Amino acid sequence: MPLTILFAAPSLWDEYRDHLPAALREAGLEANVVLDADPARVDYVIYAPSAPLQDFTPFTRTKAVLSLWAGVERIVGNETLTQPLCRMVDPGLTEGMVEWVVGHSLRHHLGMDRHIVNPDHIWDPTCPPLARERPVTILGLGALGAAAAQALTALNFPVTGWSRTPKQIGGLRCHSGQDGLQAALTGAHIVITLLPRTPETENILNATSLGWLGRGAVILNPGRGALIDDKALLAALNTGQVGHATLDVFRTEPLPPDHPFWSHPKVTVTPHIAADTRAVTAARVVAENIRRSETGAPLLHLVDRARGY
Repeated sequence: MPLTILFAAPSLWDEYRDHLPAALREAGLEANVVLDADPARVDYVIYAPSAPLQDFTPFTRTKAVLSLWAGVERIVGNETLTQPLCRMVDPGLTEGMVEWVVGHSLRHHLGMDRHIVNPDHIWDPTCPPLARERPVTILGLGALGAAAAQALTALNFPVTGWSRTPKQIGGLRCHSGQDGLQAALTGAHIVITLLPRTPETENILNATSLGWLGRGAVILNPGRGALIDDKALLAALNTGQVGHATLDVFRTEPLPPDHPFWSHPKVTVTPHIAADTRAVTAARVVAENIRRSETGAPLLHLVDRARGY
């Protein structure tokens, strides 16, 4: 009997209409993907936290809820969600994030802005240091952080990683826990935030931790807006403790027109474009997870509700 899969992210259906059925067939699954169904007959829910579906109580037969988003903070606290929840770890999203991180790291490392925008035609032949002289710290060593760290390491940047729990990644100095945060940040020239938003990570970059950085350090935040204390960042930019902040995510999106980030000369705003889930690759991740569930294998990217990701 075919599986019934509810695609509960209607605004994304046009992107997945062709890719998802194809991925399910490639995985050897017989399934009907529908936009509406009797909840009691649904085997799997494909979900986005922005979707209208918020009450999972009637989905008594559902074996898993498979999110199309990497972040799950909007759904993880939903008390009606008793089914297993899987977040999206998409190879296409990872590639996009690595490209954004490497691109902006090189932009700031090489000082490209002063040559691209040079209205006074200033001839400044100052060369940047080599990458091996530019310490980088990445906060968050999940799939995205680890991939970005490895890409920067391949360019000879000395990369230090920090995570909430201990990790070992080849070529990186790794720190963990609150005791390791200061060691990871001290003296960093470039700091990249790729953590999920949890109570423990909110405002992880604040007045105290920003003071640990090398003076004039650059902040890149493609992770979550709430990882940074906005007021503390603006103060650090104004004193020169932070030399520039390139921000892709914000507490309120779209970023309000009157927010000081827009007009600050040391802030670059990018409109949440660092990485996106690609339907062609994400559909294969969803199909593989359903195949694993149907064969009794453990689900991939299963969310730990207690930890929030």
